[in-house]
Amino acid sequence: MAAADSPSAALRRDLCTRGIRLAGKMRADVLDLLDAYVEQQGLDASASVAAVEGVPLAAVERWDEQTGTQRLLQNLAAYRAFRALLAQMLEEQREQLGEAEAGLGRALAALLLQVSAFAYHLEELLRLESRGVPGEEEEEEEEEEEEEDGPPPSPRLSLFEQKLRGLGVLRELAQWAVRSVRDLRQLAKPSPATGAAPGLAESP
Repeated sequence: MAAADSPSAALRRDLCTRGIRLAGKMRADVLDLLDAYVEQQGLDASASVAAVEGVPLAAVERWDEQTGTQRLLQNLAAYRAFRALLAQMLEEQREQLGEAEAGLGRALAALLLQVSAFAYHLEELLRLESRGVPGEEEEEEEEEEEEEDGPPPSPRLSLFEQKLRGLGVLRELAQWAVRSVRDLRQLAKPSPATGAAPGLAESP
């Protein structure tokens, strides 16, 4: 009980609760944007698209065996990738679309802000989660340094290929929002009273 009632545990639950709300709102906005994107880009809503390069798949094996830190690191890697991809999509949309489709660009810009805010929220959680866990802070710093360089430049795609990639990005982002809610709910559970490092939430 002492661990569950500690200030760090209470802060973790609060951050997880807020993160769940953010992820839920983000998923609703992504689904709305998907409908508008498919319509304005003239795509088939059931079109098959390849996996988006650079984005970890939301589906993962042995999900219930992951530690809290592993969950956060995977989420953070995904949303950093989405941040770069959405920025690229927004730039492409500005080049392609006229004033009539400006609403799509505004929706993409708003979604980019949400993704950036959520990534920052995950960073806060990760700092709390990795406190007292040797090696975790160094690993996070290394990932941040890599992220500064950004993903490698994508090969030039045709207009249709850009549209399909955008569809794939939005679909995978919707899946990640669902995954994030599950991860944060798991992370919000009290840590075992024994056998766990301070601040590290292990899956039961």
